[in-house]
Amino acid sequence: MTYNTLEVTKDGGVCIIKLNRPKALNALCAELTKELDDALTKLEADDKIGCVILTGSEKAFAAGADITELKDGTFLGMYKHDVFGLYWESVARFRKPIIAAVAGYALGGGCEIAMMCDFIIAADNARFGQPEINLGVMPGAGGTQRLTKAVGKSKAMDMCLTGRMMKADEAHACGLVSRVVPLDDLMETTLEAAKKIAAQSQPIAMMTKEAVNTSFETTLSQGIHFERRLFQSMFSTEDQKEGMAAFIEKRKPHFNNK
Repeated sequence: MTYNTLEVTKDGGVCIIKLNRPKALNALCAELTKELDDALTKLEADDKIGCVILTGSEKAFAAGADITELKDGTFLGMYKHDVFGLYWESVARFRKPIIAAVAGYALGGGCEIAMMCDFIIAADNARFGQPEINLGVMPGAGGTQRLTKAVGKSKAMDMCLTGRMMKADEAHACGLVSRVVPLDDLMETTLEAAKKIAAQSQPIAMMTKEAVNTSFETTLSQGIHFERRLFQSMFSTEDQKEGMAAFIEKRKPHFNNK
């Protein structure tokens, strides 16, 4: 896959998508988000890929939406075209596991895209923020919703109303990111996690992701019921039989994604 605003590389069962607009600090323009949607659609259908890493540069994961494209927008235009829902949400809709490897600035849309991933591994120089209020608007791609679910009302209000940035250690302490590592170790650590995921049974990993995501959308009793049915359904797969047999036989399992 060749794109103007992305670098896409594969390493075994892992695909690394690097946002590549360095002069604009990876600002999320229409071309980039359309290309990201296209790349994820193709990777969804690629049976060889079990996990995706989404990353940027050492200076910026993504410094926000491309304001030059938004400044003259109208309500009707934004409503009719809904580019956030059409292209940006492709990250959230992606069914396979996807990890955000964040270094530098993840602001506005950059923070929102990172939160659409299944979890975030951050470099120690990462900075997260929703500074849209400084532009006379508010977050519009999930920032007021996903951020609140991740860090709670008080901290989300603080970030969305003041526009302040959150450093990596604070983001880790409040649950926005899963791990913080030195900048030099970011991609090695993330790739290690991605390869671990990609080595698992793809359908089981996808169902596990679906179950965890369901916890944000339902009551506890509904979530438990959904989890129980998915767990029971896994006993119809060849990979469940292989995984448990390998455990008993003290060997490494060989999953066939069936």
